[in-house]
Amino acid sequence: MKWENLRFTLVLSFLCFSYIAVIARLFVWQVFRASELSDLGRAQSSQVLTIPAIRGEIKAKDDFPLAANAISYLLYANPKVIKDKEDYVKKLEGILENDPASISAKLSSDLYWVKLSVGLDQDKKHLIEKLSLKGIGFQQEYTRFYPEASMAAHLIGFLGKDSKGENKGYFGVEGRYNTQLSGRSGKLYAIRDALGNQVLGDTREDKKIDGRGVKLTLDRTVQFAVEKRLKDGIERYNADGGSVVIMESKTGAILAMSAVPSFNPEKYYEFDLNSYTNPVLSNLYEPGSTFKVLVMAAAVDEGKVKPETRCNICAGPITEGDYTIRTWNDKYFPNTTMRDVIVNSNNTGMVFVGRKLGLSSMIKYLEKFGIGKITGIDLQGEETGVIRDENSWYPIDLATASFGQGISITPIQLLNAVNAVANRGNLMTPYVVSQIISDDGKKIDIISKIKRRVIKESTSKIITDMMVSAVEEGEAKWTKIKNYKIAGKTGTAQIPVAGHYDPNQTIASFVGFFPASDPKITMLVLVDRPKTSIYGSETAAPIFFNIARDLIKYYNLPSN
Repeated sequence: MKWENLRFTLVLSFLCFSYIAVIARLFVWQVFRASELSDLGRAQSSQVLTIPAIRGEIKAKDDFPLAANAISYLLYANPKVIKDKEDYVKKLEGILENDPASISAKLSSDLYWVKLSVGLDQDKKHLIEKLSLKGIGFQQEYTRFYPEASMAAHLIGFLGKDSKGENKGYFGVEGRYNTQLSGRSGKLYAIRDALGNQVLGDTREDKKIDGRGVKLTLDRTVQFAVEKRLKDGIERYNADGGSVVIMESKTGAILAMSAVPSFNPEKYYEFDLNSYTNPVLSNLYEPGSTFKVLVMAAAVDEGKVKPETRCNICAGPITEGDYTIRTWNDKYFPNTTMRDVIVNSNNTGMVFVGRKLGLSSMIKYLEKFGIGKITGIDLQGEETGVIRDENSWYPIDLATASFGQGISITPIQLLNAVNAVANRGNLMTPYVVSQIISDDGKKIDIISKIKRRVIKESTSKIITDMMVSAVEEGEAKWTKIKNYKIAGKTGTAQIPVAGHYDPNQTIASFVGFFPASDPKITMLVLVDRPKTSIYGSETAAPIFFNIARDLIKYYNLPSN
């Protein structure tokens, strides 16, 4: 009896333990590993097809597509139903660009679905369809193409592949607005039986969401004119490169942006990585004399100088510590006015202005103008220099910064800062996208934004008059447009090399806006290391005024 009780107890304990073990196992499967086992079961019993979202288009101001989509096809196969694989390879290799060995390896795999090729056009699809090959199918996809080829390439960017082989936008608008443009791909789950055959009618779909399109502020006519004038100028002056950026004065909208060397976004992989960087946004340089406009504006705004204020240290070179500061042409103007300091691009006169302004006020105004900070332009890749703390400046630093040396900025920073002078003292946020358009046609307008007031409107008028005088009477007066007032300033910045400035290598520039009395256009031209002349007045200025003539005619801008 005791033995029977013991046996009963053992059996009951075993059954209870087994029951608990089964329950525990089920709990682990259904709770802790539910997602994993669900995915495994789905992988064993279903075929998952990705339904790619259509990437949004990038359009110019006139609605012409600058980045669009062409229909292409992905070719796939079910190796399980293909018997004569070598025959398939022979028939397909004449149409596909893939390696025959690669096709053979894929068709020999123990899978129900393999990708054979991507990016097939309609003609190749028809050729393969005529072969009537069992187990071969197509999936519609979209290939990015750029109707205007390399036009505005740095502004637009390109569509490439990320580390997972997925499409991703890089640089420019493609990179900055990648999330908006890409949308979300869908998935189609087709259920299979134990033999791998699809169960008719038993499918499930995660719907795709197509990407949003964007409309740019870029004017194709202006962009075309800019690219032609810049290319011609670089060839004429035997320069290493150059860039032009044009802004609508009152709004900050970018009408054109071009840089040379450039690249073709459709064949980006054929170009050096450095080609993708937009120098307008990413390259730091010492601005030289174009910077004098900002320093003079700060001093006038602070009431430290007036146009008629005279310089009492401009009779010759100025000594600052161990350094001697000279004018760019070694010509000196004793007792010169501030107006003529800008007209003659007088370095010693700007040292006088810098001393009057003082270091604290200098730094305050540079920060107000946005120097040392990103402008916030809606493009990928913007860089910025840094304005040092006040206690790390030396007297020579204040002196050289007053005429644009020893301080680094980006071209877009300088353009935006000078545009504050054109725009009655208001600093804008530059932008390139004016509208975001959803797949159902709804449009979201991008409104221009005033960041802050930098200088008084009266100061803006004074500096504008000085810049008009610089065009009318300065070194670049030979390039001016007859009977038309443009406010502008040349720049010739030496390039620091191995701890000193190379006297034969410069970045020549011209910045300005027009019509001077009511500015519509603000423009910056940079020429990188011109060989025929190192001066902005003889290289960048002619390019500027050639483009200005084009724009005056195109926009029918009134004279003043």
